[in-house]
Amino acid sequence: MPFRTRFRRDRGRWLRRVLVACLTSLAVVCGAVVVAYHLTEIPEPHPETVVQSTVFVDAGGAYLGRRGPVDRQEVPLSEVPRHVQDAVIAAENRSFRTDTGVSPRAVARAAWATVSGGTPQGGSTITQQYVKNALLSPERSLSRKAREALIAVKLDRTRAKDEILEGYLNTVYFGRGAAGVQAAARNYFDVTPGKLTVSQGAALAAIVNIPSYYEKAGSDPGVTARLRHRWEWVLDAMEAGGSISPVQRAAARFPAFRFYPPGGTEGQRQYLIDVAAQEAADRLGITQDQLARGGYTVHTTFDLALQDATAESVKARAGGAEGAEGRAGKGVRVHTAVVGIEPGDGAVRVLYGGADYARQPFNDAVSGSVEAGSVLDPFDGVRLGGPLRALHGSTAPTPLRLAAAYAAVAADGVYATPRTVTRITREGRTVHTARPETRRVLEEKGALAVSARARSGPDGRGVPSVPAADRAGADDGPGALLTAGAGGGIARRTVWSVGYDSRLTLAVALFADRPGAKKGTTVPARLPDDPSPTAYAEELTGTIWDFAGDT
Repeated sequence: MPFRTRFRRDRGRWLRRVLVACLTSLAVVCGAVVVAYHLTEIPEPHPETVVQSTVFVDAGGAYLGRRGPVDRQEVPLSEVPRHVQDAVIAAENRSFRTDTGVSPRAVARAAWATVSGGTPQGGSTITQQYVKNALLSPERSLSRKAREALIAVKLDRTRAKDEILEGYLNTVYFGRGAAGVQAAARNYFDVTPGKLTVSQGAALAAIVNIPSYYEKAGSDPGVTARLRHRWEWVLDAMEAGGSISPVQRAAARFPAFRFYPPGGTEGQRQYLIDVAAQEAADRLGITQDQLARGGYTVHTTFDLALQDATAESVKARAGGAEGAEGRAGKGVRVHTAVVGIEPGDGAVRVLYGGADYARQPFNDAVSGSVEAGSVLDPFDGVRLGGPLRALHGSTAPTPLRLAAAYAAVAADGVYATPRTVTRITREGRTVHTARPETRRVLEEKGALAVSARARSGPDGRGVPSVPAADRAGADDGPGALLTAGAGGGIARRTVWSVGYDSRLTLAVALFADRPGAKKGTTVPARLPDDPSPTAYAEELTGTIWDFAGDT
């Protein structure tokens, strides 16, 4: 029988067989997918994606710096404005609120790219991106892509959309070292997420696409122009989707960015962070490593504006430390330490421990033992209690300890333990609140006697000043000002300048050292006599005092 005749006769049977085979294969595939879905478990996030840094802020909430392996802090979705959420959805996955967690077209495209060796394709949906970035390893394979899709579907079916979006916003990388929206808001605009404007939120959403490129926005004209184009596109999408009104769209202006890379102030602020981190860890009863990875916000007592003004004043006076070192002689280093404490409270407002943390991590203000000389003479013969008892016989107090002692005098004999931490929070909840630790260490008569001697200076020869009550304003100077030190004439080794009233106690220590006979040791050295170290210390104290009155 001819082949054509046989084919026409058996065509129906072959078609049925092919159909049955296809349906069987489809059933097997579907069954395998169902089984795989039920066997798939949603993994815990990778440790590196959930670790958080600890942020330090000054008394007014200004950012000081951070500690931790990554710049990330979790924030509840309720603290992220809706317009910021909508901006990210408009930029990354406009069907997020209604889709099933996956985009079949994107999955097929990514699978083909993997098989063909083409350019890697993104996960398309926010849910898939979150799974890829936070829950799975970065390997490229068909099995990993299939698992990503299964987990995304299961995540979408078992978790609320807001929970998925919160996880995504807390882990997605924004560039500038910022993982998550909290760090991004700070690093790009120096605000918390809750204060992001519509324009700023749209800019962050636009950055997510190529964060390593767009992080230079504001400093690179080409990058800035390209980001502005994408920012416009995000805003148009938000308006089209009803997230913002035409009026809001018309009012939007391209935001200004913090300069990147950042400036060189971080080195100076590390002195503050060192001290506050140690105190915060002690108060929480944890190690500093646990603190750095814990996602805390440490609210400090420091006045950042006053701290920066102090650093600039030290740098400007007498050509700064480097200029003084050059005039002091070979091998001699000149040090300036400044401590400002609030009497009766113990809050440390300013703490200048060195010119550059990178060159000298040792904090002169907290740990430096400075030759006292005659600066402790006003306490002679006065009965001291508590922490001040050890002042009698002390030859080299730290600037912090001396400032605390005179702060007790300014508080009529009440000593307040120096503190640098006011409050510690975590994920918006307060976990520790610090309160002043005070005790009387001087009778009021004793405090008056010390203050009177301080006003007249060592041996009755001091820097004249008038009581705070008689001054016309804060800028007139402290209520009492004492300048003293060790050595005399041109042989000065240390100079102290201490000013105080009921509002602030300020101690400035100027001293010099040179390498000792044994390796790694130092010995006191003579301060350079040009300019006069006494005049230098007094002028610096007055300048910082005036800054404190203005802040």
